Amino acid sequence: MNLARLLEESAGRGDAEYLVAGGRRVAFRENHARAHALATVLRREYGIGRGDRVAILAANGIPWITAFWAVAALGGVVVAMNSRWAAPEVEHALDLTEPALVLADERRRGLVPRTGDGAVPVCAIESVDAMVADGAGEAASGGMRAHSDDPATILFTSGTTGRAKGVVHPHRSLIATVDHQRGPRVDDPAPRRYLLATPLFHVAALHNLTVPRLALGDAAVMWEGRFDVDGVTRLIEGESVTHWSAVPTMASRLLDLLESRPVTARRLQSLRGLSLITAPASTAMQDRLRALVPAARTGLAATYGLTETACPVTAATEADLAADPLCVGSPVPQMEVQIRDGAGVVLVAEPRAADTVDEERHAGVGEIWARGPHLMSGYWRDDEATGAAFDADGWLRTGDVGEFVDGRLRVHSRRTDLIIRGGENVYPAEVAAVVESHPAVDECMVHGAAHPDWGQEVCAVVVPAGDDSGADGAGPALTADLARYVSDRLAAYKVPVRWLVRDAPLPRNASGKVVRAAALQRGGDPAADAPHHLE
Repeated sequence: MNLARLLEESAGRGDAEYLVAGGRRVAFRENHARAHALATVLRREYGIGRGDRVAILAANGIPWITAFWAVAALGGVVVAMNSRWAAPEVEHALDLTEPALVLADERRRGLVPRTGDGAVPVCAIESVDAMVADGAGEAASGGMRAHSDDPATILFTSGTTGRAKGVVHPHRSLIATVDHQRGPRVDDPAPRRYLLATPLFHVAALHNLTVPRLALGDAAVMWEGRFDVDGVTRLIEGESVTHWSAVPTMASRLLDLLESRPVTARRLQSLRGLSLITAPASTAMQDRLRALVPAARTGLAATYGLTETACPVTAATEADLAADPLCVGSPVPQMEVQIRDGAGVVLVAEPRAADTVDEERHAGVGEIWARGPHLMSGYWRDDEATGAAFDADGWLRTGDVGEFVDGRLRVHSRRTDLIIRGGENVYPAEVAAVVESHPAVDECMVHGAAHPDWGQEVCAVVVPAGDDSGADGAGPALTADLARYVSDRLAAYKVPVRWLVRDAPLPRNASGKVVRAAALQRGGDPAADAPHHLE
């Protein structure tokens, strides 16, 4: 089984809608024809075949997806490049993957080296429609060439620390992700229309939305351009979108819109499911979503996964979140999860249900490990990093710290973000969740800083809510109040002693995760950004 076979089977869905973007509609049969016509030109003009890498450096759009399926039909490998990268990051990814061709849009073509050792053929992705017309009259390109273990995609880690690594997903990984989504359809066979509002260079949009929609006969309704919640809600209403996987930033902006203009809630009447992805959502946010978004009252869900896992490691249903708002659910079918200590010794061996949990055996906080058919095959041309990521039995170390509570996984923080103060572990996510529950706080990031005595001290960056600005002396008063607030809810060693008040939202990467280095930079109102130290 491979992606080319999925493409062939999809043609049988005829004129049902597969893609909707910018008023344009592409049916399954048309998508099949477009992909093969483009594949014909890519093979004829650039010699693309099995195993050849084709990089896509462009904003979301129908041509992006046409190119993806064309490369899949040829047995090639799609290198999904971050469209927000700067030139050095683009050059690094090209040097690493050595693609035979780059498909780039006008805004980003200038980032691709055109001379020297890094030069690679570049084709305007805006010409995809013309290439499709050019190849339409020729014999269909040969498909089904790739083996199930052949690479299908190379995506990149966020690169917030160090240089980005290329995550390789073979065809079997994407097929397994399709099978993961196929299961729930038995209980809900009604037609589905999914909002595609996250970048196609991430697994959330590509592996978990674009590919499964083709295989399962759903429509993908694409939002193009910078995220705008007012426009997105109008799109949901106009296209009768039924499902939306949103990063917390999107959910937060949605809540702000609904609270300022409650009448806009009518635009969401078609939604049946709302899933929170990429980063944990606070209990307060979940409660606000249930209060303001009808679909969230019965269809709120959350998932936990990584670029390296392709599909979610765990999934939380509305019942799971109601029972434990801090959880990310239980392992999805075919995925195994363990909690291990620093030496790799298993502390918890994947409890599946609360009534089967042996409390003595399943107790402990540690690193989350996962194993299943969805996992990456490794990092592209990086045997050392691949070896460090997997053990001899195929278990992947996620780098995240968590625990099972009543059979459900809780993710405390990235292992690298763990704060150790005087020998006591402090999990930033736990502290941040408490700070964000204060009504005067919109966002919070917690981190550790070196301390000559304790080893590390706990620090927090906060963004005040609404008109609560850190300027004009309000910063010290706010942080003193927050320190008292946290002291009432957490152990003393977990209370931040250094506070930075920002007058702008926390900077985030394309996955919705806070970019820590940028969050700590001074900017905006100097009074708002002044650090306040509390002992």
